[in-house]
Amino acid sequence: MIDLHCHTKISDNSFTIREVITMAKNEGVTHLAITDHDTTIGLEEAAQTGQDLGVEIIPGIEISAYDFQRNTRAHILGYYITPGHAALSQLCDPMIKKRHEASQEMVQLIKEAGYDITWEQVERYAEGGTGVYKQHIMHALLDKGYTQTIYGDLYKKLFSRGEQGGEKGIAYISLEYVDAFDAIDAIRQAGGVPVIAHPKQFNNFAAIPEWKVAGLQGIEVRHPLHDENTEQLAQQIAKNFNLLKTGGSDFHGFYSETDQCPLGSKNIGMDNLQALQQRIS
Repeated sequence: MIDLHCHTKISDNSFTIREVITMAKNEGVTHLAITDHDTTIGLEEAAQTGQDLGVEIIPGIEISAYDFQRNTRAHILGYYITPGHAALSQLCDPMIKKRHEASQEMVQLIKEAGYDITWEQVERYAEGGTGVYKQHIMHALLDKGYTQTIYGDLYKKLFSRGEQGGEKGIAYISLEYVDAFDAIDAIRQAGGVPVIAHPKQFNNFAAIPEWKVAGLQGIEVRHPLHDENTEQLAQQIAKNFNLLKTGGSDFHGFYSETDQCPLGSKNIGMDNLQALQQRIS
């Protein structure tokens, strides 16, 4: 089995690199892409761990980007990138710093709203990673008894973006994401293959023709958020624009947003993996 979308505790998965790869091995995954958010830290450890356990690790990244023409977010996956490449670090390191600082502000707002948590408690859940995510804040609140789930009513109350006329969450902090065009370019500079992740989540379909011209090479067809109709649409777009087809579980462990989707459950097949490998810069 092949899984081309997976996270570790380096970003916002609850499990360490070794734990994730061990679980992948146990599920029968033979090829696993590690695509942590906005960083390549941990890819060398992942490669060595994969070698030890008999799982081929594909070095990847998932860049938190923005479509400024349509005012919506976009996540750009990069496959077979060079870990630590300057183009990726220069683009993504400021984002990591801003996210961590925003999380500190969020925790302060949550405390002021009467919730009994501390920044030090939240940081412990993110230990070993690049910084604190909203999931770590929710984990602290869960352990304090304020909620029974990471995602649910409390998450919306705290972090809602206020879209479609709704109210913004009491701890919502706006983040400035990188331009999707810059994300595509950085991945290509790092020798990687840029692919649009879960296009349904942020309704990125309309931007794909422009991004294709800019160097986008693929579209994530199989994903936990994609129903059969979305998969068919993504398949058709891939055919129309000669894009690679990828897929993966988007595994986040305890922090998975969808119903638990096991590693390897969105297997894209060896033919599509080989097609991806043939596009490496």
